[in-house]
Amino acid sequence: MACGILGCVTNQPLALRAADTTADNPWPLRKLTENIKIYVERMSTLWVEGQIVEYKPRATSKIAFFVLRDVETDTSMTVTAWPGMVKELGGAFTEGARIVTRVTPQFWTSKGSLNLRAQEIRIAGSGNLLLQIEQLRAQLQKEGLFARERKKPIPFLPGRIGLICGSNAKAKDDVLVNATDRWPVADFEIREVAVQGERCVPEVMSALSELDARPDIDVIVIARGGGSVEDLLPFSNERLLRAVASTSTPVVSAIGHEADAPLLDFVADFRASTPTDAAKRIVPDYATEQAHIQTAIDTMRGALMLRLGRERQLIDSYASRPVLLSPGAVVDTHRAGLAQTLTGLRHAVERRLSAETTALGRMQATLTALSPQGTLDRGYSILKLPSGAIIKDVADAPKGSLIEGVLASGRMVAQVVGTTPASSADQANG
Repeated sequence: MACGILGCVTNQPLALRAADTTADNPWPLRKLTENIKIYVERMSTLWVEGQIVEYKPRATSKIAFFVLRDVETDTSMTVTAWPGMVKELGGAFTEGARIVTRVTPQFWTSKGSLNLRAQEIRIAGSGNLLLQIEQLRAQLQKEGLFARERKKPIPFLPGRIGLICGSNAKAKDDVLVNATDRWPVADFEIREVAVQGERCVPEVMSALSELDARPDIDVIVIARGGGSVEDLLPFSNERLLRAVASTSTPVVSAIGHEADAPLLDFVADFRASTPTDAAKRIVPDYATEQAHIQTAIDTMRGALMLRLGRERQLIDSYASRPVLLSPGAVVDTHRAGLAQTLTGLRHAVERRLSAETTALGRMQATLTALSPQGTLDRGYSILKLPSGAIIKDVADAPKGSLIEGVLASGRMVAQVVGTTPASSADQANG
């Protein structure tokens, strides 16, 4: 055996059986596919039962293609048939229909693929799987899981984003690349899971539960880049849907299948048409937000300058008023009135003082005239006993009594040498 850049060349004869191959004497891949084809072609035509999960009629195609899925397990195969055979079944042949078909297995060596060639097709009734999905849709809608009022709002700028996606899937790159293009510091917590098949539901639910329990995760994106109806069946699983509905963190569905939306699109808080659309929804665009901020700054600056201009005009208007140009003008008017009032008050006081002085003079003259001193000044005197009692009758001072005479000027002491009683005429004049 000789080996070179193109591989190893052996002169040994090829092994007759697969069990006889070795590392030094392997089969060419074509030998394996040829033997598989021979084995498959030996199989008998047989009847199989299944459910149509994907069928897209094409008017110009010479062959009809559809996917037949087992009604209980996650097993499916592609089936080809003559278009006329399908056309004879009319509207009964549609996605979700349950059929019984007589098929011949076929193996294509060029692609290494196995499919079934239908010889006869009979409708067996409505497909259980899609019927169950429709029943589940009605049930969840009745329970309110699709209601708009229970949808949690997507945060404008999440701190950290949870991403549930396939391993090294294009959907993952679509979300990451587009999100970081819009917001360069976008932070992701990624969980890679199976996004189809039997492991899909438990793995997605586990990742969802883990991310929802983390307080730093503000939004969770479940992403897959589309696929066949069969591939998307896990995203209509009731357990997964109820898990999504019970999360406290907003969930974005980004399955990327426009024609047949899985029920996850209706239960999630937001439905993105594609993973790229999800990236645009979960983070803002940096350039757009910068432009909005600049526009807001310009608007505020313009409003502020306009307000300052109006206030400046108002201040100028106030400053040009006479009261501010000559503040004393208002005071001068009141000062003149005050001076006039003060003069009037002064004159009134003077007149009152003059009148009261005149009245006081008259009263003083009257008091002077009526006072004892005035009587004395007119030549009268007052006689008193030593006790100080005023003598009013001659009987008060008998002969020999000492008396005091009070005159207009000075006093005198005298002794009574005799008294004369007053006549009746004197008493009458008295």
